[in-house]
Amino acid sequence: MGGEIMEIHARGLVKGFGGQRALDGFDLAVPAGAVHGLLGPNGAGKTTAVRVLTTLLRPDAGTVRVAGHDAAAEPAAVRAAIGLLGQHAALDEVLSGRQNLELFGRLHHLGVKEARRRAGELLERFGLAEAASRPVSGYSGGMRRRLDLAVCLIRSPRVLFLDEPTTGLDPRARAEVWEAVRSLVGGGATVLLTTQYLEEADRLADRISVVERGRVVAEGTPGELKDLVGGDLLDLVVREAGEVERAARVVESAVGSSPVADSGARRLGVPVTDRIGALTSVLRALEEAGVAVEDVAVRRPTLDEVFLHLTKERA
Repeated sequence: MGGEIMEIHARGLVKGFGGQRALDGFDLAVPAGAVHGLLGPNGAGKTTAVRVLTTLLRPDAGTVRVAGHDAAAEPAAVRAAIGLLGQHAALDEVLSGRQNLELFGRLHHLGVKEARRRAGELLERFGLAEAASRPVSGYSGGMRRRLDLAVCLIRSPRVLFLDEPTTGLDPRARAEVWEAVRSLVGGGATVLLTTQYLEEADRLADRISVVERGRVVAEGTPGELKDLVGGDLLDLVVREAGEVERAARVVESAVGSSPVADSGARRLGVPVTDRIGALTSVLRALEEAGVAVEDVAVRRPTLDEVFLHLTKERA
């Protein structure tokens, strides 16, 4: 990433609470116009990192620059350049969607006419124009989160922080929010997204940092992280549940790696480097051993498998 302008740059961040370090040498660099994912389980340090980067917490050690400003020396300048969507909505349930946006516009020192114009613009952008006059208490989960995003964009921030934006939403509402986030990227915003959902990071992020115990343990594009598992994965389903253990021994002999077996699903999976050669060898060996196969496929690993691989290695 040499030569690129970094909208978010953190080095060596440390933050402790009660003798425990929530951040322990956290590093991050996000170039302008990118969507960068912070991926990790609860307690990994993602939300603490966001709170430090947005000046809501001061680190015990380390440096932060956001939108060209030093977060310690110029916190007001950082706040003026960013938007933050937290895990909990900050909407007035009694007011309508339009009234909420106009209220936040006035709080950000927009004039009455400009706040009204901006509200109308954002309602259209996030597909909320038809519901604009309805009280927010009647909005679905996905509509509320889209309205939350609209509120964050009242001032057209350079950098937008989305802290687990789809937690608790059903799949349809989550898809609505994903579509809204994609529209932000089209407008040139830099987005930092924290999430526990690997599918969410895979779909939205240009690059991903895997966070564990307060530090980044791996970073790259979704494809680069998947390569860490060791190439492709061969998945197969045997016809009889009682044949899973024997099939696992045959597969290991054919490819030289021990497969992960799920007897209940009659499924085995094993990493392979030569997808065609491995597929041919495994099917031939299983046929010779008299093990009937119901289904077989070679695929790329998922981010779930990458995360399990990384955390198992560190453990």
